This record gives sequence, C-alpha cells and structure tokens, in this order.
Amino acid sequence: MNDKAVRTPQRWLNPSAALNRFKPPRGATIGIAPVERQRARYGFRVGSIGLLVGQDTVSEVVEQTSVYPLPNTPSWLVGLVNLRGNLVPVFDIKQFFDLEDGNTQDKRRLLILDRGYKAAGVLIDGLPQPAATRYVLSRLPPLPAALRTHVAKAFTQDDCIWLEFDHEGFFRSLGGHMAGTD
Repeated sequence: MNDKAVRTPQRWLNPSAALNRFKPPRGATIGIAPVERQRARYGFRVGSIGLLVGQDTVSEVVEQTSVYPLPNTPSWLVGLVNLRGNLVPVFDIKQFFDLEDGNTQDKRRLLILDRGYKAAGVLIDGLPQPAATRYVLSRLPPLPAALRTHVAKAFTQDDCIWLEFDHEGFFRSLGGHMAGTD
C-alpha cells in the first residue's frame, strides 16, 4: 500500500467559468481581424426563383428514393416518400407556379425541409447553395400570387435574388388548395 497522503478532490469549474478563465498570452491576438459572426445561409432554386432555407430549419437532399404517387391529386403533388419511417409529401412547386422548365428532369433533386409531421419534400433544380444575405432589397420583385404572402424579404447576391421563404405557411396553404378552401 502507498502511504502518500490522500488528496481531497477539488471541485470542477462549471463550463462557462472554465472558458471565461482563459486569457491569451500578451501579443497573441495582434494582427487578427475581428470576424463577422453570421451563420451561413443556403438557398435552392426552382426555375428562376431562389428560395432561402429557414435559418433554423433542418433540411436534407435525398437521392435515389421512390416517390409513390397519390391518386386523384393535382399533378404538382408528386406523391409521398418514406423517409426513415415517416411519410413525407413531395411537391413540384415549379409546376404549381407554372414556371417554364429550362432544366431536364434528371437534374432535379428532392429537398426535404423540416422533420416529423412538418416535413415536406420539394423538387429543386441542382443542389442547395450558399447564399449571402447582406444586401436587402427595398421591395420584393414580382412573384407568383401564391408565393407573395410567404416571402417577407428579398436579398441580392451578384445577379441572383434570394427570397426569405416561409415554407411552413406555404405548405399549409397548399393543403388549403387541396381541400378547396383557398
């Protein structure tokens, strides 16, 4: 057996106290410019329209999945996908807005917005891409009538316009279209 004195354990600092305790050595921060803190935003394109994914919205691109059509529904409701045991409706909003289709069908991807009972799938052109939201437009560009009430702001980046898109409200209104209460 060891005859060394038994030490009493010291109490651990809580995480915020431990992090705030750190002081960088003198001169360590010279020459480092402050970084603008802004989370990256992503947008997706549907025809000529660029829509931003909500800041706190979970989203994913699903490749090579079967979409099961629903009988007696509008053609813009493509069908349902089984996403990890959840049935998710898939919409073709390009067709809903009656936008010209410059892209071929094989370049379109399925983007799932949100999760659980709020999840909805949208066929998009290409992959989602980073979108800058520094330059706010003073007024919204001309939009399809069904989209106007679901866009609060518009941003410009290079020659692209990105729309702040309320996807939850939009998909609820599509449900109203389906029920004929629109």
